[in-house]
Amino acid sequence: MTDKPQGGKPGDDSAAEEAVVKAAEEAAAAGATKAAPEGDELATAKRELAERTGDLQRLQAEYQNYRKRVERDRLTVREIAVSNILESLIPVLDDIGRAREHGEVTGGFKSVAESLETVVAKLGLQQFGKEGEPFDPTQHEALMHSYSSDVTEDTCVQILQPGYRIGERIIRPAMVAVAEPQPGTPSTSAPDADTKSAEDKSDGGSDS
Repeated sequence: MTDKPQGGKPGDDSAAEEAVVKAAEEAAAAGATKAAPEGDELATAKRELAERTGDLQRLQAEYQNYRKRVERDRLTVREIAVSNILESLIPVLDDIGRAREHGEVTGGFKSVAESLETVVAKLGLQQFGKEGEPFDPTQHEALMHSYSSDVTEDTCVQILQPGYRIGERIIRPAMVAVAEPQPGTPSTSAPDADTKSAEDKSDGGSDS
C-alpha cells in the first residue's frame, strides 16, 4: 500500500494559511523591534531638551545677577567719585561762608557762590549745624565749652564751622561751642521735683 505524501489534500489551503500567519507574526515582531528604538530616541530627546532648558534658565539667572552686580558697583563707584569731589569743595564753601559773614559776597562773586552752593546741594551735599540745637557728639565736635543758666541741656551756642553730610554719612562734623547748664540750675525735671515736694509737705500737714 502506497503511503500518502504529507501535507494537505489537493486543494487544501491550510499550509498556505500557516505560512501567511507565520509571515505576519515575523513582520509584527520586526515592527515591534523597530518601534522600540524610536521610543528610546523620543525619551532621549525629551531628556536632552529638559537638560538644555535647565542650562538656559541657569545661564539667564547668572546673567541677571551679573547685571545687578555691575549696576550696583557702578553706583558705588559714582557715589565715591562724587563724595571725593564734594569733600574737596568743602574748604571753598568755608571761604564763601566767611566772606558772607564779612559782607564780601557781592556782585558777580555772589552769583558764583550761590551757583556753587546750588550745584553741591543737588549732588547731595547737605550743611548742618545751628545755634540753639542740642549737642550731639555723633554730629558735633565741641571746640569751646562754657556754662550757662540759659540752657537746660548741653547746647550748641555757637557754630564755629558748619558740618556737612552726604545722605546719612557725615563728611565733617560741625565745629561748635557748647554750653552746659550752670551748676545748680534747675533742669527740665525740676517742676516735677517741686510738685512732689509740695505733695509731701501737703501730706505731712494733713497728718498733723
